[in-house]
Amino acid sequence: MKRHFLKSIAAAAVAMTGFALPTFASAADITGAGATFPYPMYAKWAEVYKKETGVGLNYQSIGSSGGIKQIRAKTVTFGATDAPLKGEELDKDGMVQFPAIIGGTVPVINLEGFKPGELRVTGPVLADMFMGKITKWNDAKLAALNPGKNLPDQSITIVHRADGSGTTFNWTDYLSAVSKEWADKVGKGAAVKWPADSSVGGKGNEGVAANVNRVKGALGYVEYAYVKKNNMNFMQLQNKDGKYVSPDDSTFAAAAAGVDWFSVPGMGVSMVDAKGANSWPVTTASFILMYKSPEDKAASQEAQKFFAWAFKNGKKLALDLDYVPLPDAVTTQIQSKVWSQIK
Repeated sequence: MKRHFLKSIAAAAVAMTGFALPTFASAADITGAGATFPYPMYAKWAEVYKKETGVGLNYQSIGSSGGIKQIRAKTVTFGATDAPLKGEELDKDGMVQFPAIIGGTVPVINLEGFKPGELRVTGPVLADMFMGKITKWNDAKLAALNPGKNLPDQSITIVHRADGSGTTFNWTDYLSAVSKEWADKVGKGAAVKWPADSSVGGKGNEGVAANVNRVKGALGYVEYAYVKKNNMNFMQLQNKDGKYVSPDDSTFAAAAAGVDWFSVPGMGVSMVDAKGANSWPVTTASFILMYKSPEDKAASQEAQKFFAWAFKNGKKLALDLDYVPLPDAVTTQIQSKVWSQIK
């Protein structure tokens, strides 16, 4: 069933050149733009919502930085970002921010002879690979983590996002948490200067996935739905409790358990390197940006109706795509504490 959904989304993406629905939106349709991380989920929600209500969602999957630019330019009803804005930015822009869905970012590889999840890596070793300090797949540090595995004498090519990306923010947030050298020399952000000599960029999660599948010996990072959609190989990752885990909705949910969403202005909580034996270390939420005083109040109300429907009716659709829906208690608080600020 999951594979069927993902194939449907992939076909829709090709047919519609990256949009969840055709670009000739009617007056009643909702417009949004931004993160590619949640695009498969928004596409599926939009498909079902359109059938039930007749209202469409025209969502441009252009990356988090693009989504922030579009909402600030007031060309869309909502922006979507995996790199949450800080409280002072939200106050300056007159916007609210809330999480819509939870997922995970995954280290993906193109290495023949290994099954998905067969190879293991720790956070510090992964940071060394992205730093360009580890340049071969048979490096002693990787071999020590994978005893008995015949690792090839093959060069590692780093594949990263070429556009401003919340997935990159999430990924570099994690690398900064597990490697002081990464934190000091590269840091975290939607766009960073990639230090590895052998590297190539790709636009969107789609572009990174395509380049990893194209380049032998590649190592990149994408949201898990793209792993499933593109039948990609991935590495198990050691979490904060020292356990090696694979990415799926259960390990993402474990990382998100107990999050105090309102401990940070704009609900922009970081979940990377979370405690818990079953926690996936690179788990994140994807966020929605909307104006407190929107120019098109009717469109803003339609967007709220869409997300209210998704929060209530879209849970199974989310799980089918290996995303994690927000708990009812959180969505109730979003509607009472956040949406109440939208006039």
